[in-house]
Amino acid sequence: MEGALTARDRVGIQDFVLLDETTEAAFLSNLNKRFSKDLIYTYIGTLLVSVNPYKELDVYNNKQMDLYMGVNFFELPPHIYALADNAYHTMLAEFNNHFILISGESGAGKTEASKKILQYYAVSCPSTALLNTVRDKMLMSNPVLEAFGNAKTLKNDNSSRFGKYMDIQFDSEGEAVGGHILNYLLEKSRVVHQNHGERNFHIFYQLVQGGEEDLLHQLGLERDCQHYNYLTQGECAIVASINDKDEWKTVKNALQVVNIDEINTNHLFGIVASVLHLGNVQFDSDSKGHALMNNNPELRWLLGVDAHTLQEGLTYRKIEAQKDQVLSPFTIDHAIYARDALAKAMYGQTFTWLVNRINESMENKVRRRTVIGLLDIYGFEVFYVNSFEQFCINYCNEKLQQLFIQLTLKSEQEEYEAEDIEWEPVQFFNNKIICDLVEEKHRGIISILDEECLRPGDATDLTFLERLEDKMGNHPHFVTHKLADKMTRKTLERGDFRLLHYAGEVTYCVVGFLDKNNDLLYRNIKDLMCQSKNAIVRECFSTMDPDNRRRPETVATQFKSSLLKLTEILMAKERFPYQDEALIRHQVKYLGLMEHLRVRRAGFAYRRKYEDFLKRYKPLCPATWPHWRGVPADGVEVLIQHLGYLPNEYKMGRTKIFIRHPRTLYATEDAYERCKHELATRLQAKYKGYKAKGEFRKQKEAATKIETCWRGVQARKEREKRAWAVKVIKQFIKGYMTRGQAKITDNSEYLAFVRQNYLNRLKDNLPKTVLDKTTWLSPPSVLTEKSTGNSHNKTCCMRPDRHVVFLYRSIFLAPSPQLQMKLITSSLFKGKKDSYPQSVAQPFVDSRININPRALQMIRNEHIKYGVPVVKYNRNGFKPRPRQLILTQAAAYVIDEAKIKQRVLYAFLKGISVSNLTDGMVVFHITCEDPKQKGDLVMQCDHLFEFLTKLGVIANKQNVIKVVQGSIKIEIQAGKESAVDFGTGQEPMVYKAKNGHLMVVS
Repeated sequence: MEGALTARDRVGIQDFVLLDETTEAAFLSNLNKRFSKDLIYTYIGTLLVSVNPYKELDVYNNKQMDLYMGVNFFELPPHIYALADNAYHTMLAEFNNHFILISGESGAGKTEASKKILQYYAVSCPSTALLNTVRDKMLMSNPVLEAFGNAKTLKNDNSSRFGKYMDIQFDSEGEAVGGHILNYLLEKSRVVHQNHGERNFHIFYQLVQGGEEDLLHQLGLERDCQHYNYLTQGECAIVASINDKDEWKTVKNALQVVNIDEINTNHLFGIVASVLHLGNVQFDSDSKGHALMNNNPELRWLLGVDAHTLQEGLTYRKIEAQKDQVLSPFTIDHAIYARDALAKAMYGQTFTWLVNRINESMENKVRRRTVIGLLDIYGFEVFYVNSFEQFCINYCNEKLQQLFIQLTLKSEQEEYEAEDIEWEPVQFFNNKIICDLVEEKHRGIISILDEECLRPGDATDLTFLERLEDKMGNHPHFVTHKLADKMTRKTLERGDFRLLHYAGEVTYCVVGFLDKNNDLLYRNIKDLMCQSKNAIVRECFSTMDPDNRRRPETVATQFKSSLLKLTEILMAKERFPYQDEALIRHQVKYLGLMEHLRVRRAGFAYRRKYEDFLKRYKPLCPATWPHWRGVPADGVEVLIQHLGYLPNEYKMGRTKIFIRHPRTLYATEDAYERCKHELATRLQAKYKGYKAKGEFRKQKEAATKIETCWRGVQARKEREKRAWAVKVIKQFIKGYMTRGQAKITDNSEYLAFVRQNYLNRLKDNLPKTVLDKTTWLSPPSVLTEKSTGNSHNKTCCMRPDRHVVFLYRSIFLAPSPQLQMKLITSSLFKGKKDSYPQSVAQPFVDSRININPRALQMIRNEHIKYGVPVVKYNRNGFKPRPRQLILTQAAAYVIDEAKIKQRVLYAFLKGISVSNLTDGMVVFHITCEDPKQKGDLVMQCDHLFEFLTKLGVIANKQNVIKVVQGSIKIEIQAGKESAVDFGTGQEPMVYKAKNGHLMVVS
């Protein structure tokens, strides 16, 4: 992390705690700077902030997972894998429970973040066949829960409409052995109503669009979403970015993985279909205004219950008076309410059943040791119209923010206390006042809402608002149209109230608050559902205890209770917060990031263990570089004194150094960066010197070895030379001593030396004229017996004419093959071909190629006479191909490396044509007896005269070699002709002309 500070001007700072200014402008500037470089993750201490890039980034592959496994949290750039790995290894080291809190606005990427964390644990944790099954179930629970709990909203095409807390259970070895899911506040109202631009839950569209024909027929459905009232209210049943058919296949596969058998799967889809049919049930009115059901064929598809009894339950309310039962008819509004209440109850109970079944499939089969909780909760929601659901969701965020700040303060205080550093009070907004406004017993909004729901008489949403105004008229975070000042009143409707949350103002419309909070299902309908033939419906409604006469808890009270339980669970665990960003500026506010930053920056912005701080910055002080031998704390003290830290800029804890201002760290890091370059330069110089010395040493050793070897060679040569000289001198002395004797071994070389010496002197002292017979040089005494030879020499010298004639005759009349070949070439081309004069001085050779051994093997039975490289031109298109031409006693072979391309017998060679210009083209005219046989052969050879002379002699074809002017006709194959045209130009070239002929320019 410290190393990244050097690039802070370009890519921002990895940890907001190290911002020099803690203003919102500085925060947003740093966030945008990193986002522009596709750096979507940034820390606030141990909190990870993410900005949704809305595009695929290559930062989630196995290579990245391997990179972050077991690495210190701040060692690598911020990443969700770093957070997951830190939570995992802290859990193993401290042997306690942890949780990762994921919060953010809809569309920020919370669901995707939870998937990435699960995928990381699936890859990084130890594995066995059993554990892989557990991991598959945890991973595949996501598609199931997304299908039944996610929907398209205005901000997100895959928005989670429920809160999810998953415990991932680990054993003592760190292996994932199980999981458990808690769900919160499913948005059941979406089943019966969707705003414009929004959809119902995904599973409805997946079933209609992707379900098999047999299944749809069995459920009484049509493959048209427009046919169902519950799917058309948002007017966007088909969305380009959502492939319902593919998602249907994924969900069906996932249901098998989480151990939901085929029977229960069919029951599950039967419930989904029944909800769609229920939405199409219509009511008419009689003369008294009572609801009637006429001609509703949908009733026969509803969950295997008696259609007449169901019709009665939807149009009459059963009232029990002592032992009597009275049926009270519904108005159309009440009937519609009863219909929608049944649809919501069926879907909500089924979702809870589904979560329980997934939990059963992931149930831990061994003793559980520790867990990491994964809390994927709704973010703060502010819509154009905010209703009961937004009220509950924002209350949840208030509680989590309160918990969040408490845990952050607690961890900061504990660290200061552990390091014996004095705690400095932090100024931040404490949202307890808002939490109390909502949840306080007897006085909070939830309590007043429950009282109004339970109050006898004509209680309405507006009477609830009046009760709020009476109870909370003076609260600083509550305002209504009646309580507001003149300016604020213009922004409020008469049925609205406004809460000043920690994240900002939200205006809620009270319409529907009482109905949504009651969420009542009439008892006679509950009893009917308990008789359903659908096992899941029967099981779900049987657990609701229909004999219990107590009024069930309201939705807000249930949610409040579950939220308190969740808070208790989280308080018992160590937290690792993760927050997603989408609409940056207001989310920074809504997520309370500035509050968290202020708490984290209270007192000291940076703290590190002495060992880590000293390890990084020790090069900055001569006393600590390269090694500090003492206690790390003492080394840090020496280092910071050398750097000139002021007393109020730092504190020394028990195991850590605390630095107050980021600018102090910036200065230290910049100095380290400069020092690093200087050290690198020095290290490079040292290394280069070491390498150069080593290289010089090796060269010197090599030179010494060469010199030693050379001296040895020279010494051996000198010794051999001297031994030879001694031998020669000895022989000369022996020869001199025996010179008067007959020729023997000892004096033969001496006599030869005397003879040679005499002849050499005689050569330089011959008589000037043949008439001079007196000045002949006298021979030595040892040669007097050779007077006959001496007389012969005199005779030869006296008759020079005969001697000279003999010499000339022996030279010029000797037979010469080279000269004979040149004479043949002259007879063929002299005065006929322009390039002949330049060839006269070039000697002929036996061969100009090295023949491939495999080709040599194929023609081993024929005696090879000559070989030369050529360029062969194909008959079709005249494309040039480099080849070798080999002449044997019987035929000419055209060879491509080790493959014989053509064999031309001399008997079928009826003519050879060349041009009169300076080119090297030659045409073999070949007799074609078979139409399939290849035609004339066109080649180019750089050694044309040598090649044709050799061919004429070997094949006895001198008489068929013709020198042609203009063009040469060629036969491509039997019956098909072309030509080779010749001309002159500035540059030599060979190409196929427009008339189809081969054009050769010399």
